[in-house]
Amino acid sequence: MCTIMATTGSLTTLPEFEEAFARTKYRGPDDTRLINTAEQTLMLSAEDDHGIPATCRRGIMGFHRLSIMGLTPEGMQPFMKDGCSVICNGELYGFEKMKKELEAMGYTFRSGSDCELLLPLWFEHGTEMFDLLDAEFACVIYDGRTDEFIAARDPIGIRPLYYGYDREGCIAFSSEPKSLLGICDRIMPFPPGCYWRNGGFTRYRDMTSVKEYISGDLDEICSNIRTKLTEGVRKRLVADANVGFLLSGGLDSSLVCAIAARESAAPIRTFAVGMDLDPIDLKYARMVADHIGSEHTEVIMTRQEVLDALESVIYLLGTYDITTIRASIGMYMVCKAVHQNTDIRVLLTGEISDELFGYKYTDFAPSAAEFQEEACKRIRELHMYDVLRADRCISGNSIEGRVPFGDLDFVEYVMSIDPELKMNRYNKGKYLLRKAFEGDYLPYEILWREKAAFSDAVGHSMVDDLKEYAEGFYTDAEFEEKRMKYEYARPFTKESLLYREIFEKYYPGQAEMIIDFWMPNRSWEGCDVDDPSARVLSNYGKSGQ
Repeated sequence: MCTIMATTGSLTTLPEFEEAFARTKYRGPDDTRLINTAEQTLMLSAEDDHGIPATCRRGIMGFHRLSIMGLTPEGMQPFMKDGCSVICNGELYGFEKMKKELEAMGYTFRSGSDCELLLPLWFEHGTEMFDLLDAEFACVIYDGRTDEFIAARDPIGIRPLYYGYDREGCIAFSSEPKSLLGICDRIMPFPPGCYWRNGGFTRYRDMTSVKEYISGDLDEICSNIRTKLTEGVRKRLVADANVGFLLSGGLDSSLVCAIAARESAAPIRTFAVGMDLDPIDLKYARMVADHIGSEHTEVIMTRQEVLDALESVIYLLGTYDITTIRASIGMYMVCKAVHQNTDIRVLLTGEISDELFGYKYTDFAPSAAEFQEEACKRIRELHMYDVLRADRCISGNSIEGRVPFGDLDFVEYVMSIDPELKMNRYNKGKYLLRKAFEGDYLPYEILWREKAAFSDAVGHSMVDDLKEYAEGFYTDAEFEEKRMKYEYARPFTKESLLYREIFEKYYPGQAEMIIDFWMPNRSWEGCDVDDPSARVLSNYGKSGQ
């Protein structure tokens, strides 16, 4: 997990760039390098007298490195060749085959880094290269032959990228919005599955586009789900740094861990988090860890630790969304413990399963068509919510996150399954996923356990503590007065107002980076609720037990 940043005009001076770029140093603590794109020269601080002007003729590209693949100095970015340069935060899966093909064409490589392939791929394929990548990535290319910048992001948006325009009207890019504050007036997320070139965005891949639905034999569909998810996990185990796993005890992270344990020669290392009072998930995580034989660690949070972390987590996230903030606190705390107490540099997580197979509220979908429409909406918006949470909580602790359920082949397949088969017709959500892994992958109690939201399952007391804290923060009159000054995504509870005010403290006027609150579909009967917790839904049942 690294940081990239690029300015394409001449207004941003080197000291300004360095100050802004330093805000995300935690994403890449191992090394930093800046280049002047016009001169293709390493840039040094302005106070160093090396003849490099503080103001660049064309632009600046910067890279903070977290060494995961190709750990030698030769793997440091930007990679430069023939007057062109590239910076990339990403993992290119199966890059070894591509590398051999490029070597057969006469290209040579200095490092073991997968991202060194990007410029040769650009030379050979141009913008068509992006759809060829099996990757989680965000990149910026400067082509010195044509004096132009090109930027692109993976089709789900697992790797972050933001953009804005400076006072000169020149575009700037960065892994996180905090680096563009002061440089750009309006900051927006780079749309997933798109590339930017010549002043506009072009979509090269849409993961929600289904040409033909897959139906028929249920056993064959479940077999394909198992095969494709297994491959998604397997390819994400490849790293030159140590790998660990976040284990909540829910179905999704438990499956990732169970598959990884089968694919690994040595016991894997798993990490779970829970409140000190009612840690619902910890007992289930321990059950999974015992079953798969992992080296397991538990992290315990207190009410005061949750409240103390709140403002820092909101600044790290760059959001005011209730669901995202609630779920981030536990995730941030467990990742912090991993960073402080282990040598792990990569963490695998269980995000994106809900959006593909359904969540508690999708049981209320009026039809298969609306189920699919909701899934498409959630996949398109994931980069602003659960994917953002996973990225910031993990990268905020100088670790790289990988998401097997976000494997492109897997997502494409599951999205193409007839939604009639994904609807909860079996009195059990995510039936296809559960059935796909029947056997000895997981204990029966885990495989068929009711879904519980992570923010609730770390302990119901955590959400209750946050709501109680917010309730005491404003009088009813203050709440009504303060919330009305926000026209966009207006806060509707005292908790949402508290989060919004903290957000505005650090990201003033940037609320449109988030499209809306991550809530159940209010238009569905049974889903018109004022709290995103599944606990408020009538079908919550035994989820919190």
